[in-house]
Amino acid sequence: MSKRGKVLIGVGAIVLVGALVAVSAGARREKGTEVRFESVSRKDLVAAVTASGKIQPKRKVDVSADITGRIVRLAVREGDYVEEGQFLIQIDPTIYEANLQRARAAVSSAEAAAVQARANRDQARRSYERARDLQKQNPNLVSAEQLELAQTQFDVAQAQATAAQHQVDQARAVMQEASDQLSKTRLMAPMAGRVTRLAVEEGEVAVPGTFSRETGLLLTISDLSVIQVEVQVDETDVVRLELGDSVEVSIDAFPDTTFVGRVSKISDSAIRGAAASVGGQSDQAVDYAVEITLDNPPADVRPDLSATARIVTDTRTETLAIPIIALTVREHSAVPTETEGGDTTAARTEKKETEGVFVVHEGTATFRPVRVGIAGDEYFEVINGVTETDTIVAGPYQAIRDLRDGSHVRPAKQPSDTTRGRSS
Repeated sequence: MSKRGKVLIGVGAIVLVGALVAVSAGARREKGTEVRFESVSRKDLVAAVTASGKIQPKRKVDVSADITGRIVRLAVREGDYVEEGQFLIQIDPTIYEANLQRARAAVSSAEAAAVQARANRDQARRSYERARDLQKQNPNLVSAEQLELAQTQFDVAQAQATAAQHQVDQARAVMQEASDQLSKTRLMAPMAGRVTRLAVEEGEVAVPGTFSRETGLLLTISDLSVIQVEVQVDETDVVRLELGDSVEVSIDAFPDTTFVGRVSKISDSAIRGAAASVGGQSDQAVDYAVEITLDNPPADVRPDLSATARIVTDTRTETLAIPIIALTVREHSAVPTETEGGDTTAARTEKKETEGVFVVHEGTATFRPVRVGIAGDEYFEVINGVTETDTIVAGPYQAIRDLRDGSHVRPAKQPSDTTRGRSS
């Protein structure tokens, strides 16, 4: 082969390799990143706050003893329905009956002493009045000293009668206290309702709950005619709630039923959890108590059942929406910054992070800033930035995170019916 032939063959090989490289690069460009496309459309959205808590009656009363004594009779059992004023518990009254008898005897003794003191006072008054009258008739019959002595005796008797009456009043007060103590040995229902907790048995000693409410608790009566759910809502969500918001409540004990209620109370003070010290600083989770009143609670509901509340805070009908997964953040907006001389033409620019989506046009993904409104379960409301004619990248998450403005994309392959049948 001539030299010229060898050169032509070499040149042809180089051209062929270059062509193959170009075709391969073009194929890679046309291939692009596999993503899921979705057209921007209108949807009905519901924004909600989800919180967990416990079932509680609107009104309940913890019954405890005001005196110390052994329980000798229990007239109710847990789960019983009681009327207001119904007898519940009898505490041993022996000591308190004896105290009342002593107090009654003390009253009788004090009253007798008072009668005697009044008699002495009346006698002293008559003696003084006779002496005074005789002195008026004839000063020689009663001296001034004798009249003064009679006056003193009457004053002393008057004071003794008054003291005796005070003793009577004091004895009667002690008797009334003893009677009240005795009456506290019989505990009656303060309200109508169901006994939802019975914490004692016959033979146990009831003690006042002065220092520990739990120690002194005997039983709890709950009015189950109005049932509430007490949930704890995070501080970032509680500002979105309003009284009267509609709520869907799921009770773990009734898995196949959803109950409807309304927000009836939003606490103004926070419930602070245990603080976790991180780097010398206190990091506390702040929650707020929210009460939800159920419209039609189940008949056999019980306090302290676990429940989950979905509180509807806002709704939109036929609003423009994008998938939540499609919203991402990129450095996009260029903000001009004036120089010291005020020359904007020579101003430098700074980029800031902006929320937006990747809009697809002819296989190219372009980042476009958007402003969103309420968030539903899977979609954001779009206030501006895209239209119904736009197609956006709607997943997967990793692909959206790695996309750059101007990236080539192509629709991900959908599994065939045969493949889906085998996978299922």
